[in-house]
Amino acid sequence: MSRIVTLPGDGIGPEVMAAALEVLGELGDLECEEHVFGGAAIDAHGTALTDAVLAACAGADAVLLAAVGGPRWDTTDPAAPRPEQGLLGLRKGLGLYANLRPVRPVPALYDVSPLRRERIDGTDLLVVRELTGGIYFGERGRSDGRAYDTCVYTVEEIERIARTAFEAARSRVTSVDKANVLETSRLWRETVSELHAREFPNVQLEHLLVDNAAMQLIAAPRHFDVILTENLFGDILSDEAAMLTGSIGMLPSASLGGDGPGLFEPVHGSAPDIAGDGIANPLALLLSAGMMLRHGLGRHDEAAALESAVDRALAGGLRTRDLGGDATTAEATRAVLDNLEGA
Repeated sequence: MSRIVTLPGDGIGPEVMAAALEVLGELGDLECEEHVFGGAAIDAHGTALTDAVLAACAGADAVLLAAVGGPRWDTTDPAAPRPEQGLLGLRKGLGLYANLRPVRPVPALYDVSPLRRERIDGTDLLVVRELTGGIYFGERGRSDGRAYDTCVYTVEEIERIARTAFEAARSRVTSVDKANVLETSRLWRETVSELHAREFPNVQLEHLLVDNAAMQLIAAPRHFDVILTENLFGDILSDEAAMLTGSIGMLPSASLGGDGPGLFEPVHGSAPDIAGDGIANPLALLLSAGMMLRHGLGRHDEAAALESAVDRALAGGLRTRDLGGDATTAEATRAVLDNLEGA
């Protein structure tokens, strides 16, 4: 039996996690163990990630996270705990250096996207984001009216994330940097190019500056196969890519590392403005659970069944409020379950 640690987190997190657990319950023997995390953990323990929760996650087969954060924990005090610190600590503690964010607009939702149907038709890309280095983890501080955040990357960190991207590519890797300005980006470009020539000469490699990549992602999304980039750029570009699907509520992700468990979570936030209303879209977490089944547990048939059930539910007319409809969280969950049972 596979052991899963679930982290409902904050805002709509507990609501969409309940939906995911209901669906996963139909897919076989999974032992789920819930722990407090993020803002809820700050309220309970004064820290977003306790040592006990980190140990529980490290001992699991996979970790499923819903959402963290909210205005009640927002602060500019650098000494105050923030929910996002738990997420960074979990990634670092589990050695999760590779974040995979697939972007595949569903034909049933083409008209929900802010882009024209003919522009997004056929888009099927993967953002591979480096997750444990860069400016989010560099030295930072304030003194005498001055603030600084340091961006640092090593050759080893760049090589391992680039290798993940090349191995995932069907034909092309687009490496995104700011090599015309940043020294870390120049090292990034050199290292990616050398790894490509040495180990992956049969995969096409192109380099784009991040500002051009942001433009091309909207202008020609079909062009991309795998987008490889560092932590900060990947954070921004993957959220931009989410809108190709029509809603950030549709985008799953997987964070993977070495031999330990992976972390699987939707890209969306905690949406505190609708928390408790029963209208949150659970589909991104359901698709994240599908990625967990495939990448974390090696249960490819169950993953395919879940993803197919989501597609069929949408094709059958399921629309939550973020998708222009009025389906509740419970109704969306029921629609997926009905299609799962018919698989």
